[in-house]
Amino acid sequence: MTEKWGFYEIELAGPTEGNPFTDIQLSGRFRLGDRRVEAEGFYDGDGVYRIRFMPDQTGEWCYETFSNCDALNGRTGTFACGEPTEDNHGPVGVANTYHFAYADGTPHISVGTTCYAWIHQGQALETQTLATLETAPFNKIRMCVFPKHYLFNQNEPERYPFEGEPLTDWDFARFNPAFFQHVELRVGQLCELGIEADIILFHPYDHWGFAGMSAEQDDRYLRYVIARLAAYRNVWWSLANEYDYMKTKQLSDWDRFFEVIAKHDPYDHLRSIHNGSKFYDHTKPLVTHASIQSPHVDKGREWRDAYKKPIIDDELCYEGNIEPPWGNITPREMVHRFWTATVMGCYAGHGETYMHPEEILWWAKGGVLHGESTPRIAFLRQILEASGIDGLDPIKNENWMWNSRVAGKEGEYYLFYFEPHQPAVWTLPKGGPWRVDVVDVWNMTLTPVDGEQQGEASIPLPGKTFHALRVRKA
Repeated sequence: MTEKWGFYEIELAGPTEGNPFTDIQLSGRFRLGDRRVEAEGFYDGDGVYRIRFMPDQTGEWCYETFSNCDALNGRTGTFACGEPTEDNHGPVGVANTYHFAYADGTPHISVGTTCYAWIHQGQALETQTLATLETAPFNKIRMCVFPKHYLFNQNEPERYPFEGEPLTDWDFARFNPAFFQHVELRVGQLCELGIEADIILFHPYDHWGFAGMSAEQDDRYLRYVIARLAAYRNVWWSLANEYDYMKTKQLSDWDRFFEVIAKHDPYDHLRSIHNGSKFYDHTKPLVTHASIQSPHVDKGREWRDAYKKPIIDDELCYEGNIEPPWGNITPREMVHRFWTATVMGCYAGHGETYMHPEEILWWAKGGVLHGESTPRIAFLRQILEASGIDGLDPIKNENWMWNSRVAGKEGEYYLFYFEPHQPAVWTLPKGGPWRVDVVDVWNMTLTPVDGEQQGEASIPLPGKTFHALRVRKA
C-alpha cells in the first residue's frame, strides 16, 4: 500500500544499446477517477528504466506507460493508495499569499539552513550531518545537486553527474546513475526527518564545466533531475545559488528554466532563484516565492509589498569567524536577524562558518554545529508554531511607538520585538483581554505577566536588549 503523498515507482527492463538517455522516451499516465497525472520516466543504468509517481488522492490508481520502445510501451497496472501516516502532511505550497502550508493545510513555518555540498563529502561526514539535522530546529535545507569548488570546499566528490573523464572531458549526453541515486538517497533521508530539500540546480562555483553546458544540455539535465526527484514530497526547486554570478547564462536562460520546470514537474513544487548582487524579478508568475540574499532583513516589508509572495532571506550572512564579512557575524546578530525577519512577516535562513582544522564548515560540508544561534532559533520556532496563526503578518498602527516591530493577527495575536531598543514599559494594543508573556530572546525564557490584561495597559519590561513581548487573546 502506497500512502497519500508517498512514493510509487514502476521499474521496467529495457534496451542498453545506443544511448538510452537520449534515444528512449518514456512516460507514465496515472489515473484515479477524473484525476490524470503525466510523469516522465528515466534510464537508471544497467537496462533499468523507472517512472516515479506521488499520488495525491486515496483509492485505486491505474497506470499506463508510453514509449518509443516496444519493450517499455503499453505496460499497465494498478496500485492502492491509502491515508498518509501521521508525519506526512504532503508537499509544501504557498498559503495566504505570504506564507507556506503543507498540502493537508498544516502551516509550514520555514526555518532553514544552508549546507551546500553536504551530499558530496563521503559516507562518514554525510551520516554525521544527518544525525545533526535530526536534533536541529531546521525544517528546510539548501543543497546543491552539482559538487562545489569554492573557499573551504575544494575536495573532489566521490561521484560525478556525467560519464566521461574528470575533470573536463564529459559526455553531457550520458548521466551517471550512481551519482543521482546518491542524491535521491539523501533527499529521501531528509524526507524521513521532515526536512524540505531546497535543491539548487545550478551554481557558479564550478571547475568541471557543469556551469557552462549548452542550452540543450541544461534542459536535458533539468528534465532528468525532475524525473528522478519530483515524486519526493519534500522537494523545492531553487534554480540557482547566486544566479547573476553565472556569466555563462543569460536572463533568458533563467526564464526558460522556470518554464521547463513548470512544464515537466507534475506536482508543481515550489520554485525560486537566489541572487548574488542583483535580484531576479520575483514578480514573474512562475516564481512561487522570493529566495533572497541580503543582510538587510529590515527591508522585509518592502519585499513583501513589491513581490506579493512569501519572502525567505535564505542568506542573511552566516554565523562564524572566517575572513569574508558574509561569514563572520555573531550568534547574537544571527538571532537578531531571524527575529527581525519574523516581525517583518518573512522567513529566514541560517548558516554557520566557523574555522575548522579540517575545513569542515557547516555551510559547505555539514558535520556538526558549533554556534550559539541554533538553540535560540529553535526557541523562536517553538513560539511561532505555538501561535495558532497561519503565518504572522506585519501590523502597522500609528498609535504605537515608532520603534515597535510587530507581527501577528490584528485583534488576536501580537509578537513585538524591541531589539535594538530596551524599553522598561510597553503599552498593550486596544482590545483584550490579553495574556501577556515577556520573551527573553537570548536566554530563551517566557515569563507570563500575572492575570489577564486589558488594552492600553502598561506592561513593565526588563529595560534590556534582546527582549520581545507576546500578546494573545485570552
